[in-house]
Amino acid sequence: MLTLREVLEGSRGALRGAADLGTPVRRVWHDSREIEPGDLFVAVVGERLDGHDFLAEAFARGAVAALVDRAHVPRLPEGLGPLIVVPDTVAGLQDLAAFWRDSHDVAVVGITGSIGKSSTKEVVWSVASQRFRAIRSQRSFNNEIGLPLSLMEIGSDTEVVVLEIGGAYAPGEISRLAEIARPTIGVVTNVSHSHLARMGSLEAIAATKAELPASLPEDGVAVLNGDDLRVRLMADKCRCRVIRYGLAPDCEVRAENVESHGLDGISFDLLVDGGRHHVHVPLLGQHSVHTVLAGVSVGLALGMSVEETLPGLRDPSIQLRLLVVPAIGGATLIDDTYNANPTSSLAALNLLAELPARRRIAAFGDMLELGSYEEEGHRIVGKRAAAVVDRLFTMGPRARIIADEAVASGLAPDAVVAVDTKQDLIDALKETMREGDVVLVKGSRGIQLEHVVAALRDRTRSA
Repeated sequence: MLTLREVLEGSRGALRGAADLGTPVRRVWHDSREIEPGDLFVAVVGERLDGHDFLAEAFARGAVAALVDRAHVPRLPEGLGPLIVVPDTVAGLQDLAAFWRDSHDVAVVGITGSIGKSSTKEVVWSVASQRFRAIRSQRSFNNEIGLPLSLMEIGSDTEVVVLEIGGAYAPGEISRLAEIARPTIGVVTNVSHSHLARMGSLEAIAATKAELPASLPEDGVAVLNGDDLRVRLMADKCRCRVIRYGLAPDCEVRAENVESHGLDGISFDLLVDGGRHHVHVPLLGQHSVHTVLAGVSVGLALGMSVEETLPGLRDPSIQLRLLVVPAIGGATLIDDTYNANPTSSLAALNLLAELPARRRIAAFGDMLELGSYEEEGHRIVGKRAAAVVDRLFTMGPRARIIADEAVASGLAPDAVVAVDTKQDLIDALKETMREGDVVLVKGSRGIQLEHVVAALRDRTRSA
């Protein structure tokens, strides 16, 4: 278990106040509201809140010490502590995480990509857990704070660590996170238009994602989506072994005969090293086959046999982001509100098309951060919606483009409703939904359409 002495050494900090350096640290955490006895509180300075303002609360909750920024020390009350003082708390946390990772002989799997990181993380963790003592990052802890906090969860018995690695905002971010985590296996799921407004072009997005495979050691393994040309080309950046997965005939881990079974998941033939295995998994939609193939590929990179990986693919909990919930009026909701871009929205519509339903209904909110691709991306989704849905609802000015394009593509105008607020969307859907309808709800994270799902959910029925 981590001790205060190791915190001092790893963070390169200085102690203020008296402390027994042999004191164990139960957990390293940054939210004072969630501090429990034995935790180390990290006082992060954020855009809206400053963790130093909550030191008293953290100590009252039982923190054994706090990591603080040197510039804030003069204004802190005397007697508050013990404090471990560093020039910058985020950098100190990162140094501590790198120290802690280097103190353990573990395999680290880093996962990046425009979409699908969290689902891939869950499948990889489930597969790895069939043989190894594995942990994975909680929530979407994939940035300069979340990734170090995830690394601090490494225990004395941990053998495999599965991490999301973000980095969609500036060149060099993934390289920095890779320096901290030192992944031995790197997965790149895809390159798409998420965060295009920030990065400017798909080529720039691809360049940032390529920082992960480029960071891998010579004895590492890069696991690349062979069906995404931009990801496939990342093999040129690697100095290690590469496993390509996908439907393309030259992929080392390949799927054939992919079939959707609606809400019962998908099945396909898995082809590896000349062998063929028929696989049925609980993930929804034919697009999920790539998530499964990535999980198998990582299992192979860890030295597992194909047969060892298969039980990890059957765990229902690996269906993470896209949820099926009962709705009022006897309808069924497909809750895909975690995030949205054109690629994931098309995949969601394809899933909706695969499901048996009295009527197929879609409700879309704005897709954000698409930059110059904003109008085209929304129109592409609108065109596909016209071919899939019986009724279409949109919320927001950008999503109205989806509505307009759906009508232009042949969907009857009286089958399309465009509104401006979540309450208007809730009211319109309540009026419409009937028994047997399947309703897809999807929008960017910033639109918060989960509130729409919560308002429409029928909690008297089980999923």
